[in-house]
Amino acid sequence: MNAEPFDKSPLCFAVRRGVREKLKAIPNWQERLRELVDELLEETGDNCQQMTMIV
Repeated sequence: MNAEPFDKSPLCFAVRRGVREKLKAIPNWQERLRELVDELLEETGDNCQQMTMIV
């Protein structure tokens, strides 16, 4: 598991119908999704540990 603390504000996005239920049925889905997001950021050249979110 990632030792970095989580952001206090969650990231929310809409998904196609039925995806939410299927995703929640996957064991450890939240951590796996976080890892995929980290990989996506690495692929685009961003280091997620240095990012600052501006709202």
